[in-house]
Amino acid sequence: MAAIRPRSTVSAWQPSVPGIAEVFHARFTEHAYPAHVHDTWALMILDGGRVDFALDGERHGLGVSDVVVLLPPGVSHDGRTVTEAGFRKRVLYLDTSVLPERLTGAAVDTPLLADPALRERVHGLHLALAERDPFEAGSRLAFVRERLHRRLAGRAVEGQGQGPGARVAVRLRELLDARVTEGITLEEASAELGYPHPTHLIRSFKAAYGLPPHAYLTARRVALARRLLLAGVGPAEAAVAAGFYDQAHLTRHFGRHVGISPARFARSGRL
Repeated sequence: MAAIRPRSTVSAWQPSVPGIAEVFHARFTEHAYPAHVHDTWALMILDGGRVDFALDGERHGLGVSDVVVLLPPGVSHDGRTVTEAGFRKRVLYLDTSVLPERLTGAAVDTPLLADPALRERVHGLHLALAERDPFEAGSRLAFVRERLHRRLAGRAVEGQGQGPGARVAVRLRELLDARVTEGITLEEASAELGYPHPTHLIRSFKAAYGLPPHAYLTARRVALARRLLLAGVGPAEAAVAAGFYDQAHLTRHFGRHVGISPARFARSGRL
């Protein structure tokens, strides 16, 4: 008789701690994340199973250990289960007040930080956040931040190359970031950026960020929907406010990116 797989579960909430955009606890048995980006840092520890992910085109594997995963904002990554048992993870989404974007290059080079002291600090921060104690959590975050800076600062490098393709990719990303909700057509972007051939924009963007512009924009909209849902906005309203056509459109993409429906996600962190 085949073993029964445990049910996937998610708990997410927005803590009242400056610098932490979202807390995300999950158990996934079959979920596979598509390539996407975040506008925040993703700091993850694994509590069970194994996970495999690609960051900026390079694959990495991780099991339960003292390793902490740090994924920088704006860099394409995916993720998937490795075994039938799946994996359990805890993630903190940190804004750039905690870690500046100039450390992105260092994080791309070393997304797996083998550091028992750092993992213990991240674990302690999660415990404080689960207790809804913003003062203790803020104090613990300060020590996590200190340890991350110590690990990354010596490796910091400058950002993307400055060739013509890289420059237009940066400009297109800035344009997409400014139009997350209302969106923009490829023809409009080409005209605004002065490029007559949209295919050139797509190729340049994918070369710079690892995914095409439409996938980047979808990921940004999902991230916005997450914030709205955790702030108490209903799924239908959050869908439109985040730039999706309707709730069904949001639900389809949300399930692929987060592994749970918007409604269940919104309920997951409520006491």
